[in-house]
Amino acid sequence: MAPPSSDQPADAAEAAQAGAISKVLVVIAMQTEALPLVTKFRLVEAATEESIFPKGAPWTRFHGDYKGLHIDLVWPGKDPILGVDSVGTVSAALVTYASIQLLKPDLIINAGTAGGFKAKGAGIGDVYLASDVAFHDRRIPIPVFDSYGIGARKTFATLNIVKQLNLKVGKLSTGDSLDMSPHDESAILSNDATVKDMEGAAVAYVAEMFSTPAIFVKAVTDIVDGEKPTAEEFLQNLISVTMALDQVA
Repeated sequence: MAPPSSDQPADAAEAAQAGAISKVLVVIAMQTEALPLVTKFRLVEAATEESIFPKGAPWTRFHGDYKGLHIDLVWPGKDPILGVDSVGTVSAALVTYASIQLLKPDLIINAGTAGGFKAKGAGIGDVYLASDVAFHDRRIPIPVFDSYGIGARKTFATLNIVKQLNLKVGKLSTGDSLDMSPHDESAILSNDATVKDMEGAAVAYVAEMFSTPAIFVKAVTDIVDGEKPTAEEFLQNLISVTMALDQVA
């Protein structure tokens, strides 16, 4: 999705208290999700020798200017041994932390794909703006620690973006598995989630720690409570749904 215009404070908490949003950080988990936005915003990949990240980190950054905003798009890169996208909460938290420290963004946008629940009205290709985020696989059955494990958080207020882009709104639940165990399902139901991903709540945790506003935009690739196997449906729809996410930009 397009970052909020710097001349339209809108919600972004009145554009970060009207101090204005001039630097936006887009955090994306997979290369397939990132490249359409790189093309859309005409971003340039930072050369390896010019990387701002610690030596050895596989993280990739694209950057450029769009309608008066400076945009940095980061993704955790490929696993150096297995060569697959470094998905999941650990990679997302690390690259978000480093990017906040080094780039000082005014706003974070975590964009990407997610599984959706038809029982909550989700369909393939629907794009959701998350109103809340929480974890569903951090089970700590001890008073207070249980709430810490769930890590429920409200996201940044973005009513104008919802109206302008006609997005659906729902709660997002995050875990480190693509499939859904019975324990996960129970927690997701408790979280009242419409969509589930593998990064959002981790990004929210880091963003809140450093008082950086964050919003979460998720396009549905697979129906978790549907009839098709999740992995099969995810791979089948990944490219087309990523393009649908790009159309929101």
